[in-house]
Amino acid sequence: MHHARSHDELPRLGLIVPPAHGRVPDDGPRLYAGRAHFLARGLGIDTISAAGFAPVVTAIRDHALVLRDDGARAISLMGTSLSFHRGLAFTEDLCAQLSEATGLPCTTMSHAIVRALRALGVRRVAVATAYTEVLNGDLLRFLGEAGFEVTAIEGLGMTGVLAVGEVGPELLTPLAQRVVDQAAGAEGLLISCGGLRTLDLLAPLQTQLALPVVASSPAGFWDLITCAGLEAAAPGFGRLFELPASRSTRINPWHLA
Repeated sequence: MHHARSHDELPRLGLIVPPAHGRVPDDGPRLYAGRAHFLARGLGIDTISAAGFAPVVTAIRDHALVLRDDGARAISLMGTSLSFHRGLAFTEDLCAQLSEATGLPCTTMSHAIVRALRALGVRRVAVATAYTEVLNGDLLRFLGEAGFEVTAIEGLGMTGVLAVGEVGPELLTPLAQRVVDQAAGAEGLLISCGGLRTLDLLAPLQTQLALPVVASSPAGFWDLITCAGLEAAAPGFGRLFELPASRSTRINPWHLA
């Protein structure tokens, strides 16, 4: 008789998440049920802002070491703005430090959105976010440094770490449509902020906009699975999760620039 593998037998993957509660976002278990076991550590970020991020940056390495000791074989810092707000060099450096400290493949949600857009062949991108103008400016710079052209960017102006999890499709769907409509020539849509609940929006938005859609949290899990050398396909959640493995892994696995 064939038995489903228990959590003990599944590959363990580590997440460092912004909220203090340190729970695994449900996107991961939904996408990869029975294929990976996710472990999470919470940073306890108060606000989605540079001031909110400053106190936790030094703790990231310590969380990574705990996850390694708990058996994680790859680790992702699952905060987009946390990892991009100081620019591309900071993001790369943070990732390199985590890999060096743990001896494991490490990544960030900012690496994830870049790799996901590249894997889908998107260079000109419309961007919808949860963020304030200031963070949108940081994201604009970061994407530019990574070689993307942003056709339009608009945010919800939010700073509450838990409040973003309450945003529903009635806000996100029109925002997505608006940024795509603002300028011609977008080859894809990026929804940025790991706290936004986007997994069930990917396929409907892709159909509505006739464009591939990348969103922080689902892309973060796709990227972590890929970094761990596992199969990242998960049909039913848009084009990123239908890519053949060679497309995902052929992208330079470590560097964004």
